[in-house]
Amino acid sequence: MRRLQADDIWHEVSMREYDVLFTLSRAPGRELRLRDLNEGMLMAQSSLSRLVDRLEVRRLVTRAVPSDDARGTLVRLTEEGARLQRETGLAHVRTIAEYVGLGLEPAELEELTALLDRLRAAQARIADRPR
Repeated sequence: MRRLQADDIWHEVSMREYDVLFTLSRAPGRELRLRDLNEGMLMAQSSLSRLVDRLEVRRLVTRAVPSDDARGTLVRLTEEGARLQRETGLAHVRTIAEYVGLGLEPAELEELTALLDRLRAAQARIADRPR
C-alpha cells in the first residue's frame, strides 16, 4: 500500500477519493446509496460523508435524495468524475501490474483474482464481531 500511495499518479485525486470514484464506476447506473458505498470502504461513514462532500464540490459526484427513502443519500458519478477515474485508473493498473504482476505467473494472477472476488462476495455473509 505504501508503494501504491507513493506513486506519482495521485495529482488530481487521492487514493481514497479514487476508491470512491472506482466503486461508483462499477455500480449499476454509476450510483449507490451512501450506506452501500460505505460497505466497500475502509473508513467510518462520517469520514466518507466528508469525502463525498469534497468530491461533490469538485463536481466529481452528485448527491440526491432517493425517491423511495427521504432519509437516504444517493451518490452518483458525474461525467467529469468518470473521466478522472478512467485516466487515473489506467495509470493505477500499470502500477499494480508492476508491483503484483511481476511477482506472479499469469495462472497465479487469475487464481488471486478469483480468491479476492470470493472474499469480497463473502463479506456480506460474515457477521461483525461485537466490540
